[in-house]
Amino acid sequence: MSVPGVRIEIEKLRRVHHLHGRQIVVLDGLTAAIEPGERVAVVGASGSGKSTLMHILGLLDRPTGGRVTLDGREVGSLGTSERARIRNRRIGFVFQSHNLLREQTALGNVMMPVRLSGTSPSVALQRAEILLRSVGLGHRLEHLPGALSGGEQQRVALARALVMGPGLVLADEPTGNLDPATAAGVFDLMLQLNEQLGSTLVVVTHSMDLASQFPRVLRLVDGRVQEAA
Repeated sequence: MSVPGVRIEIEKLRRVHHLHGRQIVVLDGLTAAIEPGERVAVVGASGSGKSTLMHILGLLDRPTGGRVTLDGREVGSLGTSERARIRNRRIGFVFQSHNLLREQTALGNVMMPVRLSGTSPSVALQRAEILLRSVGLGHRLEHLPGALSGGEQQRVALARALVMGPGLVLADEPTGNLDPATAAGVFDLMLQLNEQLGSTLVVVTHSMDLASQFPRVLRLVDGRVQEAA
């Protein structure tokens, strides 16, 4: 399966939080463009704005100033329902913590985005099973998250992020809670599946070894892109 990747344009992006009467500037005039199908790693020190950037790109947060466009559409002013629709149909998100529903099986977790789109249960089941088998979990379909290892849980989360065939995949420290060997395996799998899918991929990582596998690296310093390699 191949999907058109999303083009991202970020112009003078600013995000300010207010805490106990203080103004905390997290992103301060960040500007960048990412082409459809491009693979980009985002690195930077803690507090440099990496996760905030991902949440804005994933329509989980709104900027204080500046513009973000996805495929030419400015998303900052979109209403809640339209943002939710775009998140469901065009964006896949992998978090550092897998964020699986504990009471749902691996199959139920991966089916969830498809069911939320209004697709029939039979189609949702078929899509979810195909993705879980593709990440090596065909023998774990009916297992609850608590019965899975950390690497298996993150592979379920990866399948869930990809099940709708998103044009944009965002991963925020997707292997941060895993041991090095398991992390490398999950990371390689994510790159392999993304290559097959053809979507735009943006990954936040603290590991320069992992970042070096990307053709382009954006480094954030004090809420701005300092360099692009």
